[in-house]
Amino acid sequence: MIQEFFRLDKRYYRMYTGYDKFVYILSIMNKEKTKDKFTFIDLFAGIGGFHIAFRNSGAKCVFVSEWNESARKTYEANFRKIDPEIFENGHFVGDITKVDPKDIPDFDILTGGFPCQPFSQAGFKKGFEDTRGTLFFNIAQIIKEKKPKAFFLENVRHLLKHDNGKTFAMIRKTIEEDLGYSFHYKIVKASDFNLPQHRPRLFMVGFRNKKIPFYFPDPVELTKTISHIFDGNAEKKVGYTLRVGGRGSGINDRRNWDSYMVDGEVKRLTPKEGKRMMGFPNNYSFPVSDSQAMKQLGNAVAVPAIQAVAEAIINSLTNYYDKRK
Repeated sequence: MIQEFFRLDKRYYRMYTGYDKFVYILSIMNKEKTKDKFTFIDLFAGIGGFHIAFRNSGAKCVFVSEWNESARKTYEANFRKIDPEIFENGHFVGDITKVDPKDIPDFDILTGGFPCQPFSQAGFKKGFEDTRGTLFFNIAQIIKEKKPKAFFLENVRHLLKHDNGKTFAMIRKTIEEDLGYSFHYKIVKASDFNLPQHRPRLFMVGFRNKKIPFYFPDPVELTKTISHIFDGNAEKKVGYTLRVGGRGSGINDRRNWDSYMVDGEVKRLTPKEGKRMMGFPNNYSFPVSDSQAMKQLGNAVAVPAIQAVAEAIINSLTNYYDKRK
């Protein structure tokens, strides 16, 4: 039976080892229960952290948007063989602001980590129209047009207090009042889901049917350390939050973020360790330079944290719609 599960995703199966492979087995078993039941779109996709998380959770990606050419190259290198329909059907697009929401295929769940931008009129004057000119406006447009069952948005923790709280208040008002969705949010750390960096991020989840209950998953025990990341004996247990590229400042500099003392030597993060810090599979590939790869990883999402919430969303949808049958 387990062999049958692995036949679905041999490439992903080979990416994982040890405990991660055990977790992947469980995710595949969950995937079989929900296979092809829900579809999602991957906006501001970066290098596909949301794609991995939701695919592991049993959902199918039908549309992707990412404008950065380097990130697009990495995304396609890793997902074309896994989900070829996206690329063959012209559903791997660049600038989302150039896409008519009507041209996006139907889907169940909208996902994306969008940039934090101020609104030009965050005075609650026009509601939905106040968000025009920001990338959140494009998200809201897509939700309004396509009416997905649910959404999952990710952003930096600072969004809560951005522009004295006006940005977050406008996002919440737009989703709850103008679009009519429920709205749940929580600050979630990568370390809450067994990655040795804190990396706090704001997760926002909502459902078209406000009666659908939702609870963010409880944190799990942190068993991985920087020693696991480097396959050596590291002095530091929990690492620094991975940044968006840039050269490190040295291990003794207070701004250091990528250098660690391991086995008595100073070692610096490479894409190999960066993938482990972010929860990407071991043989996830980067057809770009190491500096570009580290920048892409610094921009990425923590896959295990995203996957835990993805599974919670899919379970909530499954339980609700199964009861209505």
